[in-house]
Amino acid sequence: MHNNSKSESYAAAGVDITAGYKAVELMKKHIARTKNEGCLDDVGGFGGCFGLNLFGMEEPVLVSGTDGCGTKVKMAILMDKHDTIGIDAVAMCVNDIICCGARPLFFLDYIACGKNYPEKIAAIVGGVAEGCVQSGAALIGGETAEHPGMMPVEDYDLAGFAVGIVDKKKILDNNRMAEGDVVIALASSGIHSNGFSLIRKVFDIDHNNPALYEACEALGGKTIAETLLTPTKIYVKSVLALLEKVDVKGISHITGGGFYENIPRSIPKGLTAKITKSAVKVLPIFDVIAKTGNIPERDMYNTYNMGVGMSIVVPAAEVDKALEILKANGEDAYVIGEIVKGDDGVVFC
Repeated sequence: MHNNSKSESYAAAGVDITAGYKAVELMKKHIARTKNEGCLDDVGGFGGCFGLNLFGMEEPVLVSGTDGCGTKVKMAILMDKHDTIGIDAVAMCVNDIICCGARPLFFLDYIACGKNYPEKIAAIVGGVAEGCVQSGAALIGGETAEHPGMMPVEDYDLAGFAVGIVDKKKILDNNRMAEGDVVIALASSGIHSNGFSLIRKVFDIDHNNPALYEACEALGGKTIAETLLTPTKIYVKSVLALLEKVDVKGISHITGGGFYENIPRSIPKGLTAKITKSAVKVLPIFDVIAKTGNIPERDMYNTYNMGVGMSIVVPAAEVDKALEILKANGEDAYVIGEIVKGDDGVVFC
């Protein structure tokens, strides 16, 4: 494989081409797990090919989303654990496009690193592949780039994008939302991938605070570090199951900006999501963050998901059916509020 491709001069400048080839070979077994009916070729070409099956769709619409993991990558580097951060990269993209009602088709990743350590890169891509398996997307390509001199040799950053498809008539339209509709919460797995710049300050992560690695009673004996690194939950398959049988009127992915920024994005003008604060199942890690950093409650709800990774609006008459479907698909789903008249987007009571 690439036996003739080796540049001593480029290697002396900090870029080892052969390390990239080795990384590709190591990651192929992970990529193979993600293959679906649309895959047309193997990884390694100049472009990822994907065949579209449009049968049954009147007006197919492609929906795309792109994102990264933010400074959560810093936790992976500190813990030298790289096999789950890729799940976060996929989750941040596919959880966005499912809010439109789109089924993810494929994903591509981009890894920038100070130095290409093939085993580390393969572990990162292994996490990406796991995220693709969880969402039903194929990993059809990607890029790893060594950036010597731009970042320390142990550092890397990870981002990617997903493309999904939905029939135009099935794109979620919040114009049908009405007073009396109900807001359902889907529990998060933890912090997910937002607000880590604040977390780094609160726990002094940049100085590798030893307290990060001590068992924390409030977290059930887990360390703060391993709790922070818990991968983002992917909601695609459960939401797709819901969309088949329930009249879903709006979906919000609770990411950066928390409740105050994300819930209003799925609420039309003239209506507001009235959230019962006592109904929100706040995860212990958020209490630990708030207490350690002396962070006001409003700032917490304006930064973090607080235990709610996604909110879904359905008609009151279909709440029980929606909860049944979501729980049958492994979600901790429960009612947190209702839609009322108003222009605030979201209010707490």
